[in-house]
Amino acid sequence: MRSRIKFSLVLFLALLMVFSLSAKGQEEGAAQEEKVIKFSHVTSPETARHQAALKFKEIVEEKTGGTIKVEVYSGGQLGGDRDAIEGVRIGTIQMTVAGAGIFASFEPKMGITALPFLFENFEAAWAFNDSDVNAEVSDLLVKQGMRVLAYWENGFRCLTNSVRAVNSPADVKGLNIRTPQNPIILATMKSLGANPSPLPWPELYMALQQKSFDGQENPIPLIYNAKMYEVQKYLAITNHVYEPMPVVINENFWQGLTDKQRKIVAAAIEEAKEYDRQLIQQQTEEMLGKLGEAGMTITTPDLNPFKEAAKDVKNEFLDQFGAELIEAAYNFGK
Repeated sequence: MRSRIKFSLVLFLALLMVFSLSAKGQEEGAAQEEKVIKFSHVTSPETARHQAALKFKEIVEEKTGGTIKVEVYSGGQLGGDRDAIEGVRIGTIQMTVAGAGIFASFEPKMGITALPFLFENFEAAWAFNDSDVNAEVSDLLVKQGMRVLAYWENGFRCLTNSVRAVNSPADVKGLNIRTPQNPIILATMKSLGANPSPLPWPELYMALQQKSFDGQENPIPLIYNAKMYEVQKYLAITNHVYEPMPVVINENFWQGLTDKQRKIVAAAIEEAKEYDRQLIQQQTEEMLGKLGEAGMTITTPDLNPFKEAAKDVKNEFLDQFGAELIEAAYNFGK
């Protein structure tokens, strides 16, 4: 009887060791098998977005010993923002980074940070981006096959035009302004008296050059890198909308990584996030001066009349966000 028990125990331990070695072998095999991350974005190689993506690529490839290869596609090579997001959703593209509001087509609450005049400065915005409140919103995107790894920076949106200097909402009235395909930004521009219309980013420069639009609104680094000063005379520091950029990864691809690989990717995104945020903040200050040197007339209007004009925009999106989330966003850190 004892010999049978002893034999069974030995057999159990032997089987346990086999299963353990098998699992370890599978883990090592998965780690050794090269995986490719296609990382798509729409801006040029000069932008902080691209530089941060290259930083992510460098860290991941080094830390994984080349078992994960990152291919960065800039300038919309794989399509516009919506194309890239859809690609990540279905798995033809593994990662992308785009304005938070664009993700609202896939999960409505993702657009919460685009509400007008939500944050006073970068530090307040970053605190919200990294908060539990925002994490609950981000987690909703998993149902759409995408996981938010971090929030990179895009900057505060400012208004340019080729008609007149902007010092008050009255100066915005009647201007034909290009916006991204973002209902909140469209509503904000309307509240300020503009006639806004969406247009894909790659078509914007030519549209301004051909006077199809009077102006547009974007963060300072994008305005400079896209050479808007060549086709726009006036810049107003309105900071009317802050919109961060979620970095997303296909959920099935994420689950297919080993625990070690996931930790490396997550840590790399965090490091790239800090690099991106500091770069955008630095570029915002430096490139504002360069835009002035390039000949743009820059105004810094009192924002209180702008805030007053846009105060009811949030009410248009109660069904999308809910009163509780809107209140939490506007009162965050206060």
